[in-house]
Amino acid sequence: MQTLIAFLVALCVLIFVHEMGHYLAARACGVKVLRFSIGFGRPLLRRVSKGRDRTEWTLAAIPLGGYVKMLDERELEPGEAATVDPAELPRAFNRQPVGKRFVIVAAGPIANFLLAILLYFLLFAGGMREAAPLLAAPAPGSVAAQAGLRAGDRVLSLSANGSTEAVRSWGDLRMAVFAEGFGGARAVLRVRGTDGAERDAVLPKLPDTGRDPEQDPLALLGLALQGGPITISEVLPDSAARRAGLRAGDQVVALQGQALTQAGELIRAVRARPGQAVTLGIVRDGQRQEVAVTLDTAPATGSAAASGKLGAALSQAVEMETVRYRPDQALLRAAGQVWSTSTLSLKLLAKMLVGQASLQNLSGPLTVADYAGRAASLGWQPFVGFLALVSVSLGVLNLLPIPVLDGGHLLYYCVEFLTGRPVPDHWQAMLQRVGIACILLLTSLALFNDVSRLLFGRG
Repeated sequence: MQTLIAFLVALCVLIFVHEMGHYLAARACGVKVLRFSIGFGRPLLRRVSKGRDRTEWTLAAIPLGGYVKMLDERELEPGEAATVDPAELPRAFNRQPVGKRFVIVAAGPIANFLLAILLYFLLFAGGMREAAPLLAAPAPGSVAAQAGLRAGDRVLSLSANGSTEAVRSWGDLRMAVFAEGFGGARAVLRVRGTDGAERDAVLPKLPDTGRDPEQDPLALLGLALQGGPITISEVLPDSAARRAGLRAGDQVVALQGQALTQAGELIRAVRARPGQAVTLGIVRDGQRQEVAVTLDTAPATGSAAASGKLGAALSQAVEMETVRYRPDQALLRAAGQVWSTSTLSLKLLAKMLVGQASLQNLSGPLTVADYAGRAASLGWQPFVGFLALVSVSLGVLNLLPIPVLDGGHLLYYCVEFLTGRPVPDHWQAMLQRVGIACILLLTSLALFNDVSRLLFGRG
């Protein structure tokens, strides 16, 4: 229920803001708005505003989108056209100069970007509790170990591809590595050791983060967050952990006799041993015990092989800090976050089109709903951050030059501005069919990925 409510709230907020952008721009340009609808299909709620326009405000049954219907002679039936007051025709959308039409259509995605900037500003200015970027001891032989990184090092910045990103939290480090990892670039980490001295650690090549969305790029480098004991917080029914007698509160300290310091180490080791019998070293009530566990097997899906499952939720306490910025810094950082997320989304899409990134990076409504529920369960700040991220994604998606999307219409207006003539109707009709086919293909692929993650996801 929490997931459903969080998903509906997120959808309604994002759709309302997007359509309100179109609505306000249309009103500012003198275009008559006939209907403002959140959702499609049968109206659940309906209200007609006062005034000469009598705009109809609607909440419909299928909340997977929305629309603003404006007076447009091209969309009127022959009989309906005769009923339009001739005095209203100058307010028709199709009679507006190309510049006004461009502004009205672009206003929807722009509203999504502005919403994301506002939400990020609230988070950055108000302060967020985030994990401090303190490193655990890297695994022997890993890239991090070869770079000379040590337990307790605090990451200050990451430099790659000619730019330097300040790192104030573990999330900053993860985002920086992901964003710069597309080209397999060389990177330099600036760290402060436990002795207070600063030094540089060279990472010869960042992992290609677009190839497999299931892989953690930090783990591939051997970078792990310094944390406390690995604790079992929940044991799932009918699981390998339950059959072995593991309990909530048990601390896992070893696997197959090898000491563990990070929950990620345990997760990766379990995934690599589907159906195998392993021995976990645990501490229960202050006493060390060895527990034999026969792991379950999660079936293979897509390019992912079968993986092991323990069936237990893990927790590991980490050092937290409040990351806060001055209002001017928060605004600049919020705008920068929106810009970097937008460009990262476009880079990822381009790499998927040429086969250099996995199509599993596409997510649909089921994954969005799942993440909405998870973010809401963590508190208002993660949920606001989730809203900002999805708002940026919605803005980028609508600006793609695909007919039926806002970006497709903007492309038509650019052609009209350059040639002085609108794109012929028969071309628009043909491109409309192509656009619908593209959207259906992308939606089908995203839903397939959603179902694969939810039914056959690893973990």
